[in-house]
Amino acid sequence: MIHPFSTWTNQDVADLIAAHPLAWIVSSGPAGFHATPLPLLADLDGEGRLVSLTGHMARSNPLVEVLERDGRALALFMGPHGYISPSWMSDRTQAPTWNYAVLRVEVRVRFSAVTVDEALDRLSSAMEVDRPKAWSPDEMGERLHRLGRGVIAFRADVERLDGRFKLGQDERDDVYADIMTGLGPGDLADWMGRFNPDR
Repeated sequence: MIHPFSTWTNQDVADLIAAHPLAWIVSSGPAGFHATPLPLLADLDGEGRLVSLTGHMARSNPLVEVLERDGRALALFMGPHGYISPSWMSDRTQAPTWNYAVLRVEVRVRFSAVTVDEALDRLSSAMEVDRPKAWSPDEMGERLHRLGRGVIAFRADVERLDGRFKLGQDERDDVYADIMTGLGPGDLADWMGRFNPDR
């Protein structure tokens, strides 16, 4: 039997990364674990499947040296999440819980697969879309090239993808309704509605 929290679509993965692009990149080397938070963009194939992630980091980041030796890493995305309080419930025998949407992506990082300019252009385009007076890296002029020398871009090929979307799928209808009322409008409630379309 498939666990209800492990049922998701390619679109769910793409949308979570687009809405919550800051991920922890974690790897290990001789000195132990290294981790850094980085904004990452999803690269999808023709069927909408996540095939790689594009990003950049400071050349001075110790993770660069670790990943140059062994490109294996984890990208950990934390989507919407929140505490679910029994104080919202008509049935006071309910236990507290935490609802969340997360992705664990095993990747292999390649530093030569994308240029710094491409990575910066893609990230700024994604983050500035639909903003009034949207900003472009070209506005930095020569400063862009000076700062660009201090970063290194990468593409991280997906080797394995695991998602867990614990969004009220296992709750009774009355409990689910109480949770949604207690939460009120917001990102977590929107994702719960997405995973419970008939309620």
